[in-house]
Amino acid sequence: MDFASLLGIISGIALIVVAIFLGGNPDVFINVPGLMIVAGGTIAATLLTVQFRDVLNAFRAAWIVFTRDKTNAQEMIDTMLELSRISHRHGLLMLGDIETDSRVLQRAANLLAEAASEQVIRNTLQNEIDSLIARHHTVQDVFRKMAMYAPAFGMLGTLIGLIQMLSALQDPETIGPAMAIALLTTFYGSLLATVVFLPIAGKLRARTLSEVTNLEIIREGCISILTNDHYAHVYEQLSSYLPEANRKPLRMGSKQKTETGDSSKPKPQGNKA
Repeated sequence: MDFASLLGIISGIALIVVAIFLGGNPDVFINVPGLMIVAGGTIAATLLTVQFRDVLNAFRAAWIVFTRDKTNAQEMIDTMLELSRISHRHGLLMLGDIETDSRVLQRAANLLAEAASEQVIRNTLQNEIDSLIARHHTVQDVFRKMAMYAPAFGMLGTLIGLIQMLSALQDPETIGPAMAIALLTTFYGSLLATVVFLPIAGKLRARTLSEVTNLEIIREGCISILTNDHYAHVYEQLSSYLPEANRKPLRMGSKQKTETGDSSKPKPQGNKA
């Protein structure tokens, strides 16, 4: 579970709720018609803009943000180094027997085992990267649109409230409460946009960048393995994807710790992409 995402959204909502309770009567912040206008209007406008399937995929991806840890580039580098070790010891054909959770890594290993050309491997994995970016952009766009529509419907609800208030100016005592109710929809719209929709879109974008980095590591690692680069050369090339402070030192020879243990049945644990 990504505790940073969960902590962020819970702490943001909690601070706002505490501020409301400290400021006085929290009941004045509850207005069912205003919630209906903002929430219902935002969902309706989003469904008019994008396909229903994309909306479902967006909320499914948001759930993944809170339940699945971020992919680890260092683990992917270790996996590619292990594949390099296997190919040098047993040949490229052995890579077709690896077991991994990553569909892309499995496909890349099969291409290596089939002795595909460098151009085929590069084009295939680049297509995977482009496809992932396109899919994730669609998901992020759903939440960006919802972040745009929510304040707009909040303002619309405020205008409705002001119209109703102005129609009853003959009773001065109702002006204050009516104005407060009218402003609540703007509050709801801003709250949803800034605390929910925009942070989720930003988190999804960060997750996309992380997964793209992993796919690029797979691509460059496979090309290095295909060209029979030395183990240390593969490490130097792939470690450039990490900040220098986060790079693990390279261990050679018998001190090298591998992920698989038994080289006859390699099982690199790649991340899902």
